[in-house]
Amino acid sequence: MLPFALFMGVIGLEELAGFLREVGALQFDPRNLMFLYPAKVLLAGLAMVFFRSRYGELRGRDVAVLPQTALSVAVGMLVFVLWINMDWTLAVAGRPAGFNPAAFENPALKTTMTVTRFVGAAAVVPVMEELFWRSFLIRYLIGKDFSKVPIGQFTWMSFLATSVLFGLEHHLFLAGVMAGAAYNAVLYKTRSISQCVLAHAVTNCALALYVLATGQWRFW
Repeated sequence: MLPFALFMGVIGLEELAGFLREVGALQFDPRNLMFLYPAKVLLAGLAMVFFRSRYGELRGRDVAVLPQTALSVAVGMLVFVLWINMDWTLAVAGRPAGFNPAAFENPALKTTMTVTRFVGAAAVVPVMEELFWRSFLIRYLIGKDFSKVPIGQFTWMSFLATSVLFGLEHHLFLAGVMAGAAYNAVLYKTRSISQCVLAHAVTNCALALYVLATGQWRFW
């Protein structure tokens, strides 16, 4: 839970700082908030490295099961395609400003921020979120001693709750609900956290490449 909590904690600070700026309680360049992204990626990444011995469910050998890996990649790409086509007004929670590294004039800083955002989205976030949503919470909702609940055990309550909560974590909340349900489906089919991470990483990587190619920063 800790990597996810640290990541969300920094998001909370970012939202608070933005609110205080809007009401005039703080004065700062809004671009400075973008520096919090590397901070939350670093904190979550360091926490996962520190506790890596606890994550026995992240098994590299799982991706050697090629039919399951093909399924995870396909689901990840499907989620990406649906995601960029589900930005309807009624499906948006809040005001997604996006992460636009072009806001920085310094080329080195712009490159650093872009690389950090890409690595965070494609590598850190999928591991962190799948450990929380698909390894911990979906099983905790079945039994408080979640480690004794088999990976991939299905109940309607845990499926619907994690899908909806995953959606509420994102500005495009309906797209988020769709993605949460899709990654849950991967979990039930493969019974592998690693395959869920792979599907999530494929989505985020494809989305990052799309954003960089099109400049549709609201998706970032």
